[in-house]
Amino acid sequence: MCGIFGVTHNSRASYLAYLGLHALQHRGEESAGLVSSSGKTCFRAVAQGQVDEGLKPDVLKKLEGDFAIGHVRYSTAGGSLERNIQPLMAFNVPAGEIAIAHNGNIPGYHILRRSYQRKGALFYTESDTEVLLVAIARQMQAGSFRSRFLTPGRFARCVDKALSPIEGAYSLIFLTKDFMAAVRDPDGVRPLALGRLNDGYVLASETNAFDLIGAKFEREIRPGEIFIIPRKGKPQSFFFSNSKLETRNSKLFSCQSCVFELIYFARPDSRVFEKDVYRARWEMGRSLARESPVDDADCVIAIPDSSNVQALGYAHSLSLPLEFGLVRSHYIGRTFIAPGQAIRDFTARLKYNPVRGLLEGKKVVIVDDSIVRGTTSKKIIRLIREAGGAKEIHFRVASPPIIWPCFYGIDMPTRRELIASRRSLEEIRRFLGVESLKYLSLEALVKACGAKNGSFCRACFDGNYKIAAKAVKRILSLEKKR
Repeated sequence: MCGIFGVTHNSRASYLAYLGLHALQHRGEESAGLVSSSGKTCFRAVAQGQVDEGLKPDVLKKLEGDFAIGHVRYSTAGGSLERNIQPLMAFNVPAGEIAIAHNGNIPGYHILRRSYQRKGALFYTESDTEVLLVAIARQMQAGSFRSRFLTPGRFARCVDKALSPIEGAYSLIFLTKDFMAAVRDPDGVRPLALGRLNDGYVLASETNAFDLIGAKFEREIRPGEIFIIPRKGKPQSFFFSNSKLETRNSKLFSCQSCVFELIYFARPDSRVFEKDVYRARWEMGRSLARESPVDDADCVIAIPDSSNVQALGYAHSLSLPLEFGLVRSHYIGRTFIAPGQAIRDFTARLKYNPVRGLLEGKKVVIVDDSIVRGTTSKKIIRLIREAGGAKEIHFRVASPPIIWPCFYGIDMPTRRELIASRRSLEEIRRFLGVESLKYLSLEALVKACGAKNGSFCRACFDGNYKIAAKAVKRILSLEKKR
């Protein structure tokens, strides 16, 4: 999962993009990067770590121009290496220079990469994003696209021809000296929003980034849309030739938007897929309370911060006090997106500490947004029982069991890592060390998100992979053989 941001027609573009990445920091903490354009050339700065660790004021001063794009990353394709930091750039193409920032994942991109290598393409990174960039660059250099003057219409046709055959999840922002472009895959897996700021436009993975810089939300980039903002003239909107008709003529979205964005990744002060994240999580908590109440519980606590709203909805529905039984250190990032299990385990201990006076001798309900691997949850429960002194712990999960890996941009890469894929509910309960364990049903989750059954990708819950199905099947079969 990553965060992408872009801003146009603003003399402080690099600084605003830097602030936008701060607002999207929860989507990736491994690295951050910016590319700006002055209309003549592009300037790039990238660094490992969080936004303010590498993108210092002296660096921002060198990023001249009134257009800028940015990226925060946690890796799902390619390792945590400096050469994989985005935005990536291609040179000596008809546009002169082109930069790309990508949120999503392309299943089986290694096969595409080898195919391009056999045709003479050279790759510098290990990232699936570079495959997309090479596909577009090669299309720009082919046939009728040899002209060095790249109009929005020409670029849209390049994108259509290059990316239409590629199945996967991608929300993209491109930057050249002449324009910025936003592209969303025809299935609309990952969010991408459009806003206005004075005379310019703003693009972001989540709308909370608009709030920080005072931009006004306009709409979502639609599935299959190629939205191009030139330096001069009005923006133009194009669509992939294989896009579903409803994405062109209405605000309807594809049925494959990732439901896990609403469960965990997006911030509660954002809107994604035209849904209010806070309201969706509140309804998850309320539904969980209706399906799985705990009799005579003394209090409800959340595992902060990602499950705060679900816990609030659960407690409110049962008229139970919501206590801040766990104090979180905000000097530690999101445990789920930390690279490597050893780091996740250690940061869980650093990140949380129970409040003994609130929990001692109490019958406690813990509400969490999800259980992925289970190891972090186990450590937190042990803290609450031993250091906090809780008498009984009942664990409630505001999403269904995650049984299948994600191939579209979330770090759930193999079934053997997922606790619910290899253990029964009772086995998970014993592993966690709790008195009871209940999950939210899939039907209640979809309803809480304000959509009909089938309106989201929920392959991690039901194994129904509708995107790049052949590539996913091949990856799963290889995993099974190991």
